Amino acid sequence: MFVSKQLRVWLVASIAPLALVACSEGGQSTPPPVSRPVKLFVVEGSSADSVRTFPGRVDAAQRAELSFRVPGRVKEILVKEGSAVRQGQVLARLDPSDYEIILEDREAGYNNAARNFERGRDLIAKGNISQTDFDNMEAQYRSTSAALSQAKKDLEYTVLKAPFSGRVAQRAVENFEEVMAKQTVFWLHNIDLLDVIIDLPESVVRSVSVNVPDEVSLGDSPKLRPVRAWATFEGRPEQAFQLTPREITTKADSQTRTYRATFTMQAPDNFAVLPGMTTSVKLDLSSLLGPTTAKWVPVRAVQADSGLEPRVWVLDPASMTVAAREIAIGRMSGDMIEVTAGLAGGEEVVSVGAPYLAEGMQVTRMKMTEQAQPRPGDPS
Repeated sequence: MFVSKQLRVWLVASIAPLALVACSEGGQSTPPPVSRPVKLFVVEGSSADSVRTFPGRVDAAQRAELSFRVPGRVKEILVKEGSAVRQGQVLARLDPSDYEIILEDREAGYNNAARNFERGRDLIAKGNISQTDFDNMEAQYRSTSAALSQAKKDLEYTVLKAPFSGRVAQRAVENFEEVMAKQTVFWLHNIDLLDVIIDLPESVVRSVSVNVPDEVSLGDSPKLRPVRAWATFEGRPEQAFQLTPREITTKADSQTRTYRATFTMQAPDNFAVLPGMTTSVKLDLSSLLGPTTAKWVPVRAVQADSGLEPRVWVLDPASMTVAAREIAIGRMSGDMIEVTAGLAGGEEVVSVGAPYLAEGMQVTRMKMTEQAQPRPGDPS
């Protein structure tokens, strides 16, 4: 088996504690304790690990922040928070007075330029004006035409309409309030279709086979086995709602180091599920796991035997004893190392205290936290 130079140096270093233990046993030192405390790590990747449960959050699949495209004073707000609206329905209006005046001015300028342009056509044909004068008339006509079109659009923009059917989730302004262009006025959600978002940890993403086609993760092809997922909600655990995979990020969050996965579901008919609520998502990853999925364990759990072959100490929970098991190792990722053979998944291996163990040694589970005992005379 090929072992990289880096791993071989590390394996050699892991033998040093064993040599020290052997030397100390030759003297008359204090005998070791009957049972040695160790910290254990549960190996992921067993068949049961293909179905995982994650906390999820709900959002509207179709959502938008609505705003006026022009500034002005709010004249009318025609809907309330929570109101159901249909596509094209008027939600609010700005005072149009200023824009009506601008439109009237632009119309006058356009009409004058249009008349001059028409007269210029006759004059240029008879040779009574120069080509330069006619070009200026045409440019003025086109400029005023564009200004008129913009003025008409600005007047239309004083009316805010719903781009799709849904519910007004929140309102951010009041009547007679001055608003800026692009300032959010409403949050509109369509909650007939919901997004369910979960964060996948690095350990789960690492377990996914790298040879799975993109279509599997999206669930678009009936010939492939898409990811199966269900959502349940607090108070109604007996109801499970089928989720449809939508997308998954391939860049980890800078803070949590997780990958966001988004699913969609139809809104329940018998109770309300709103954006911002929480859910529990059961995810079946069996279609994405390879037939020989690699396992990952802490680097410090892997030790070397006398032949520099890697091994781990596996716990027998019935007798609370440990036994060495030879493994094959692969790549390293941070403080984790890939085990390509030797572990089936679900085993408990020693992650802290492994250099001081022997075959069949009795161990105890190390407490998660330890506190120093107070010394005599210390203030209480």
